[in-house]
Amino acid sequence: MAGRINDEDVKAVRDAVPIDAVVSEYLQLRNAGGGNLKGLCPFHDEKSPSFQVSPSKGLFHCFGCQEGGDTITFVMKIDHLSFSEAVERLAAQAGITLRYEEGGYNPAHQRGERIRLVEAHKIAAEWYAEQLATSPEAETGRVFLAERGFDQAAAVHFGVGYSPQGWDHLTRYLRGKGFSDKELILSGLSQEGRRGPIDRFRGRLMWPIRDIGGDVVGFGARKLYEADNGPKYLNTPETAIFKKSQVLYGIDLAKKDIAKSSRAVVVEGYTDVMACHLAGVTTAIATCGTAFGGEHIKILRRLLMDNGSARVIFTFDGDAAGQKAALRAFEDDQKFAAETYIAIAPDGMDPCELRLAKGDEAVVDLVEPRTPLFEFALRQIVSRYDLDTPAGRAAALDEAAPVVARIKNSGAQHEVAVQLAGMLGILDTQFVVRRVAQLARWSRERGGKAPAPDRRQRPGAAPQQHAAAAPPAPRGPALNLRNPVHATERELLKLALQRPELVSPAFDAYGVDEFTAPPYAAVRQAILDAGGAEYGMQDPQAYLIRVRDAAPDDTVRAMVTELAVEAIMLHRGVKEVDETYAGAQLVTVRRRAVERRIRDITSRLTRLGSHADPAELAAVQNELWVLQQYDQALREHGAAAL
Repeated sequence: MAGRINDEDVKAVRDAVPIDAVVSEYLQLRNAGGGNLKGLCPFHDEKSPSFQVSPSKGLFHCFGCQEGGDTITFVMKIDHLSFSEAVERLAAQAGITLRYEEGGYNPAHQRGERIRLVEAHKIAAEWYAEQLATSPEAETGRVFLAERGFDQAAAVHFGVGYSPQGWDHLTRYLRGKGFSDKELILSGLSQEGRRGPIDRFRGRLMWPIRDIGGDVVGFGARKLYEADNGPKYLNTPETAIFKKSQVLYGIDLAKKDIAKSSRAVVVEGYTDVMACHLAGVTTAIATCGTAFGGEHIKILRRLLMDNGSARVIFTFDGDAAGQKAALRAFEDDQKFAAETYIAIAPDGMDPCELRLAKGDEAVVDLVEPRTPLFEFALRQIVSRYDLDTPAGRAAALDEAAPVVARIKNSGAQHEVAVQLAGMLGILDTQFVVRRVAQLARWSRERGGKAPAPDRRQRPGAAPQQHAAAAPPAPRGPALNLRNPVHATERELLKLALQRPELVSPAFDAYGVDEFTAPPYAAVRQAILDAGGAEYGMQDPQAYLIRVRDAAPDDTVRAMVTELAVEAIMLHRGVKEVDETYAGAQLVTVRRRAVERRIRDITSRLTRLGSHADPAELAAVQNELWVLQQYDQALREHGAAAL
């Protein structure tokens, strides 16, 4: 085994490679103020960026999952490397030769497994590319590329290569570079033969697949000869460095433009990526032999930063398989904050075919956002039903309404619900709107899981009430710091923990259900169980300890700590945290709770209708009047009306 890396060399590596440069290879960073940068954490799912990088300190920290450390720690965690492997990778980038306390310089065969596998792929990619450029046998591959509009310069740009038809050309070449048979098998570049390892790829056009950091981790191989009995495309098998569900072809070339333009184009094949990039669509990427899924979304979200202007455009063939792929992509649509679209070329051509037939401009025009993915999905659903019959329209509504309910923007959701009513030919537009809104509300309350469609419900009938289908006690939507409702609730809880004298005794009269974000409702309950904010006025230090002890688990306890130390965010024009500021937070949270109750009662009145029991109707109307008067008092008198 190699000895410990010299401490001075470790320090030299840390100093030589800026942490922001390393992190930027994996996610988009933006100014966070105070010399820090922020982005979406690569170690856990989040909607708003809580991952911060301090270039001056050489550190990163996520306020969401609490991961943190220096440049070496980041590389270890993001690429699942040991300490030595991470230092070796960074040292190679910086051109630093490492010294080892035992055994002198580290020989190649003693490096970490991942480093060795990546190095084998790098050498293989260079060798394949040389074969394509110079080998007479590779003429078939060069013709294949030329027929699709790709010259030698394009092949070089994308690193395309050729694997000879012999049994073990690459295997013998890599052995000569010092790689063991075990490493060749583990890498997926070779496979077991009758007399030892043989090349996995033979007589094929080779596309190197790189991870987001630019390392070659696998290959996509296209069949060229009729005598080849293998599949049309053969990919590297799952290895320690290649997971096809976690890589996107072309991401190393596209990542900067994706981050810069807040736009990504998802195509279906390697040649489609090449065609798009050569046509000027440099944000194109593709999956590698698998459907576009959740792990791919995580990669794109970190680059897109989930801002409101982000766009993801999917291009699929116009045939049945392409339509099926589009609907599969829509299944994950709600995981994006970005708007998603679908683009289908005329005559069902893919981008590579389109570029050949009509030129670069046609490819650029193809990927301009056309049809929202949810609209495409709706039309595919509706087309399967007989809309000339009431039963057909009702069945189509049952399947399509949950699709509309998943649209993130509430305004767009309402408009599309109206469009759906038109698609289905249902004259009672408001019935469809209410149906969608109900499903959306239930989905939020159940953490994103919509209830199963009630196929007994028919257009024109009032929504049926079933005890089994009733949603559980309201827990509110998932925590989202960009949501102004959640932001105000957070500020009020910070005040209750840090400055209880400013919100007492009013705060202690607030119900747990007035906090719509589940984590905040849990903190409110912990404060209640600890004796309320008023207790904090007597003994602030003991108060925080009691609230932490009252937390039901470590997650809520961590949230209490976070809220107790996080700075109170003053609004523009507010200079200090005082009773006026605290009163504004109290009023805002209470008014939103009152408005929610008013909406519920108004909806109940609509359901009761004119044939309801007079006594019940009067009681509901009286409750509504009282709430409306209270809301008006809060609006006019502020905290004095609490």
